[in-house]
Amino acid sequence: MAEITAQMVKELREKTNAGMMDCKKALGATNGDFETAVNWLREKGLAAVAKKAGRVAAEGLVGIAADAGAAAMVEVNCETDFVAKNPDFQALVTNLAKAVLTGKPAGVEDFLGQKLGAVTVKDALAEKVATIGENMTIRRCARAEGVIGTYAHMGGAIGVMVEMSVADAGKATNESVKLLAKDVAMQVAAGSPLYLRREEADAKTLDNERNIAREKAKADGKPEKILDKIVEGAVNKFLAENTLLEQAFIKDDKLTVQKHIDKVAKELGTTIGVKAMHRFKVGEGIEKKSDDLAAEVAKMVGPKS
Repeated sequence: MAEITAQMVKELREKTNAGMMDCKKALGATNGDFETAVNWLREKGLAAVAKKAGRVAAEGLVGIAADAGAAAMVEVNCETDFVAKNPDFQALVTNLAKAVLTGKPAGVEDFLGQKLGAVTVKDALAEKVATIGENMTIRRCARAEGVIGTYAHMGGAIGVMVEMSVADAGKATNESVKLLAKDVAMQVAAGSPLYLRREEADAKTLDNERNIAREKAKADGKPEKILDKIVEGAVNKFLAENTLLEQAFIKDDKLTVQKHIDKVAKELGTTIGVKAMHRFKVGEGIEKKSDDLAAEVAKMVGPKS
């Protein structure tokens, strides 16, 4: 068998843009024949995968899987909304969410090495990239156990899991508790809270809010002696709007989320709390490619006659 050198692997990678290990495998499978190795990679759909990997994947879906006493969530990104609606892509996201649920990965890197059928999650994703023709990434995943509320919004554009605590374990499976957990998950989806409790707010964010409020009050001509009061009022308003337990409850805006939880807990004769929340919004924070509007219009209408 021909010796496979690092230089051979390098040249094949430059020619095909396939991964280093795939190039080494291709050369080994073809006894070092360069052109046959190129064809081997193309036949397996691997030659184009690396090219696609450089493209921005900001669309996609959040998948949720749940079982008795546990739930899992994963965000899988692709390049276009068209692919996000593809049944094969949707099935992949569903299977990946189930894999997070059963595999209990510590994070995305751990998850990529986990088995999905006969191959790793990483390889399964690469195969799907080659089949569908778009870059895809697994951006984040989360898993929770206990009393869990889940909610998927807009067909998977937003996914939420909330972890609840119930003092009386015998009432943890009560239908009122299940409904409450789902309602709190819906609240997280709709209200997009930054914090579970206001104590979680960092000093830098609050100082920034204070500075904004102070400058605005000055611009509005407010007297110096009442500026501090106006500023603290603005910060309290910011915290109330961005803290889950202080937000107005979506199903009854006369109550805060905390007061609604306390109401349900009182009816059941127990104590209920929210331990944690997980909210994934597809593409959140990913910089999407945007063409110049004039150029985009020009592309659509074509050249002048």
